[in-house]
Amino acid sequence: GDEVTDHHEGAAGAPRDGVATRGGTARRPARTGAAVAPLEQRLEEHRVELTGYCYRMLGSAFDAEDAVQETLTRAWRGHHRFEHRAALRTWLYRIAGNVCFDMLSAGRRRALPMDLSALPGSTDTPIGDPLPEGTWILPAPDGRVLPAGGDPGDVAVRRETIRLAFVAALQHLPPRQRAVLILRDVLAWRASEVAELLDTTVASVNSALQRARATLAATDTGDHPGPAPDGARRELLDRYVDAFERYDMESLTALIHEDATQSMPPYAMWLRGRDEILRWWTGPGAACRGSRLVPTVANGSPAFGQYRRAADGGHAPWSLQVLETSGGRVTGFTFFLDTAALFPLFGLPPRLDAESSAPG
Repeated sequence: GDEVTDHHEGAAGAPRDGVATRGGTARRPARTGAAVAPLEQRLEEHRVELTGYCYRMLGSAFDAEDAVQETLTRAWRGHHRFEHRAALRTWLYRIAGNVCFDMLSAGRRRALPMDLSALPGSTDTPIGDPLPEGTWILPAPDGRVLPAGGDPGDVAVRRETIRLAFVAALQHLPPRQRAVLILRDVLAWRASEVAELLDTTVASVNSALQRARATLAATDTGDHPGPAPDGARRELLDRYVDAFERYDMESLTALIHEDATQSMPPYAMWLRGRDEILRWWTGPGAACRGSRLVPTVANGSPAFGQYRRAADGGHAPWSLQVLETSGGRVTGFTFFLDTAALFPLFGLPPRLDAESSAPG
């Protein structure tokens, strides 16, 4: 068992009040007076970094935003019990951690298709039935989970630690080991700060961190030596968009790494190898011919809203493509098919009309 113990701060245990749902907002108790705006502003200043913490803990942007809304609601209701012995930020992280621990208490672990089966499928493999939403690591827009600005080196590290493969690897850790590793190795908290936050000892924090690092080292987080220079990556992505929209398999062959992978949550099947991926695209995936791509970013990686040709001449949402790139090639494709939930989250249009869908 994990040595790091849970501790529920008084405010963190406050009754739930209007917990947010996807796209919703928690109700706050009615308050009046000049103190309302400053308190709300002080809480909101921490929303993005708290969402990043909860996202790494929970593996879903929707769950993370719900957790943060619950955190801010509890803080709002319980701030009169906040004795200012710790910084507001630390207090909010304590509440957020407890909310995440509660949400993880059922033992559910989100994953990527590669985590469910060590063996890839093939174009001839039946795709199977879709699995429930709670099965999957879900993508997050960078702007929701990465605070703007800061030291470029720190920003680069934090971007790496929201990659899909890294977030999936974190889910192999028990919740409190997961929290320790995120706080120590991602957010660079001191061991003494983490011990105070989790109401445990520095020795227990160090022990949990050592075990968490060992588990992570044994888990495949993907071969990712670091991003290419912006100009080189932009050229690769421009060439990819052009080739995919023309559905030019010869051009795509030159852009995709020979050992690339492809997965399509909510389906468990996944593919390995450029040749197998292109067989899929010209076989079961042939309806993607004529698609249009709208760029966005997800999990520190390039991403695209993919719209397939519709009967009326326009284009309808089909997938959110999240790409991994390395060495001037695309090394991974994750096609998230739940566009009804994900496109609004990423600010992608609900469809492309015939005029905007026409080739440029």
